[in-house]
Amino acid sequence: MSVEFIGFITNNNSSEIIVRSGPILDVPYIEAVAKAHELAGFDRALLAFHSTIPDALQVGQHVLGITKKLKVMIAQRPGFTAPTLLARQLATIDQLSGGRVSLHVITGGNATELRADGNTLDDKDERYARTDEFLDIVRAEWTSENPFDYHGKYYKVEKGFSQIKPHQPGGIYTFVGGGSDAAIEVAGKHADTFALWGESYAQVRDVTARVKVAAAKHGRPAPRFSLSVRPILADTEEKAWAKAEEILARATALQDKTGYRKPADGHATAGARRLLALAEQGTRIDKRLWTEIAKLTGANSNTTALVGTPEQVAEVFGDYYDLGISHFLIRGFDPLIDAIEYGRELIPRTRELIAGRATARGVAAE
Repeated sequence: MSVEFIGFITNNNSSEIIVRSGPILDVPYIEAVAKAHELAGFDRALLAFHSTIPDALQVGQHVLGITKKLKVMIAQRPGFTAPTLLARQLATIDQLSGGRVSLHVITGGNATELRADGNTLDDKDERYARTDEFLDIVRAEWTSENPFDYHGKYYKVEKGFSQIKPHQPGGIYTFVGGGSDAAIEVAGKHADTFALWGESYAQVRDVTARVKVAAAKHGRPAPRFSLSVRPILADTEEKAWAKAEEILARATALQDKTGYRKPADGHATAGARRLLALAEQGTRIDKRLWTEIAKLTGANSNTTALVGTPEQVAEVFGDYYDLGISHFLIRGFDPLIDAIEYGRELIPRTRELIAGRATARGVAAE
């Protein structure tokens, strides 16, 4: 099983510890981060979706235009673009880029924020039922050789057909995220990779097992699995933990000033609740999973960190790999600088470690 590293391209230089100083759509910064990811050896980079930020489809197309090998993982929320249209948009960009596009499906757990885009489905299970239909139609647009009809509760299509197909037969590689039972059922039917946040070993075992059961219900092989985490690196373990505490202090100091904090409330996603439950177990979980930023911010994004030297964090990635994780989505608290450091220190060590484990297993099997 190959390993893949996914980065994160933000629209401007900001994070839990950095107050944005430039424009919302900072084109030179986007270009610098994209090129840094490509040079650092990332396989692809995520472009996020939120009801208030620049459009990920268009930013993704620009990133593809200024890079040569880097793939993009474009987040989209079902329910706001017609599935037939989104399928053609993605297929067009995919063809223009030579097959470097993937889709990240985020149904969305915060009904209040979703209403800013005109969402009328407050019930989360209903939103996932809509996502199921949405992905049925998207896949049909990508693969059907003849016009098709679709009659669902949320979508009806008559003689749907797309002349443009994705670069690869079978459609565009699709990630599905979410922590609820409904999300897992949708992932079992549609996901090529299921995306988890940075959870404990026990949580990863639990979620991956449930997704595999859901896939089996639909007669599909299990999808691959992705883990999102925030590595904090230094040349000694002591320095890495000191760096983590400094990040916590800076994030805490900025909360009142910027309003960055997003405390969990009745609209917290299932994934956020899982991370907050983990934080209640302690600040350091398993070998070096750090929960303080998740607790501070309400865990409404991937906010758990792995703290240590590059070798120590690579070892933990190896542990997750042994649990079935093949994709690692990593981003730092200083996004550009950290992406460069990951490419220099963490990504090559992890690839080498996992390749070594695979070789050792092959020898043992023989």
